[in-house]
Amino acid sequence: MTDADRRAMLNAIGVADVEELFADIPAEIRLRRPLNIPEGMAEAELRRHMAELAGRNADAGRYACFLGAGAYDHLIPAAVSQLVSRNEFYTSYTPYQAEITQGVLQATYEYQTLVAELTGMELANASMYDGATAMAEACLVACAHTGRDRVVVPRAAHPEYRQVSATYLRHQGLEIVEVPFRDGVTPVDEVRARVDGRTAAVVVQQPNFFGCLEDAEAMAEVAQEHGALLIAVITDPLSLGLLQPPGAYGAHMAVGEGQPWGSPLSFGGPYLGFFAAQGKLVRRIPGRIAGATVDRDGNRGYVLTLQTREQHIRRERATSNICTNQALNALAAAVYLTLLGKEGVREVAGQCVQKAHYLQRAMTALEGVSAAFPGPFFHEFVVRLSADPEEVTRRLLDYQILGGLPLGRFYPELADCLLVCVTEARTREEMDRFVTALGGLA
Repeated sequence: MTDADRRAMLNAIGVADVEELFADIPAEIRLRRPLNIPEGMAEAELRRHMAELAGRNADAGRYACFLGAGAYDHLIPAAVSQLVSRNEFYTSYTPYQAEITQGVLQATYEYQTLVAELTGMELANASMYDGATAMAEACLVACAHTGRDRVVVPRAAHPEYRQVSATYLRHQGLEIVEVPFRDGVTPVDEVRARVDGRTAAVVVQQPNFFGCLEDAEAMAEVAQEHGALLIAVITDPLSLGLLQPPGAYGAHMAVGEGQPWGSPLSFGGPYLGFFAAQGKLVRRIPGRIAGATVDRDGNRGYVLTLQTREQHIRRERATSNICTNQALNALAAAVYLTLLGKEGVREVAGQCVQKAHYLQRAMTALEGVSAAFPGPFFHEFVVRLSADPEEVTRRLLDYQILGGLPLGRFYPELADCLLVCVTEARTREEMDRFVTALGGLA
């Protein structure tokens, strides 16, 4: 832009100079130097520059990923991306004129149905951001439904989920009461000691952050004894191919991360939170619910049955300000689950369990590596290393292995521990290569 262009623009809006334009901004917070960015480039020059930057990236396809902790590297059928890339889907956003977009509403309805069936709940919504915000919203629902102000949350639940929930609740005068873990799981007696007449809900993550299996039924009983709700949190819902669904052990809400249902890791997003609940909570849950109906001629159609956002209803009746529509990820989840079917989901879950236990046995046979916790696990487990886990994972990169999560980042008492994840995507050659490399580092 030339100086003449700038003057013309300033004249058009009726100000003398840029200083007058920004007069409302306090002088002490204005930047008084040029931005630290390079000069602009010609298109051809910029293409060469971007190609050079891209060339510095590692080939992700050559790395074996043993990271989990809430984001999982599952195999995704090629048909998923082909179907969700159709024009009518990947341009979809919040359905303000909902009934016009019958295809989007049907896709949402099918997604909700699949989530409800997998979790064993009576209904499911759409439009949650991710698993962490879904848990936070569930805590708010529990407090509003019961009129109580405390939520009991195990320390073995995902630490980032706990942080997000604490942020949501803190500014509404609500409290989170944490429960310590023992041998990688949450002791029921510790839960019972913290649940009282002020407890709105008890949270249980199944499997928990360490991959261990909790006594969810016992926690449900404790919650029921005190009139509290049970919130089941699931960071990898493919585990439901083998594990008992939350509805079967008395959960009032089942929430978690839908990324494993057909969405790639993508450096952390976009992801998809799922939220399922018992029918009695339908008017308290956030997001929106698509429903099926018939028109006056008897033809099947789809409608936006419920939306509890303040933009759509009176502010005092709104339950949440959730607004961004995660329809594309929900569609990917519906396509993925439909392609796999019941047997496919069960097969994926079975492979995860078998491969994880194979790797855990091989790793703990090494000198300097031991199992941190004794109980059963799904597809994540914790090992204790004689070497520094941070240094070990850094050095494993030289072997093109993403070796897991050093737990000291979240749990100081587990600074010598590594959280390892195995999905059906890992091959025996990759697992054996991991063990061989670890043998020289641990």
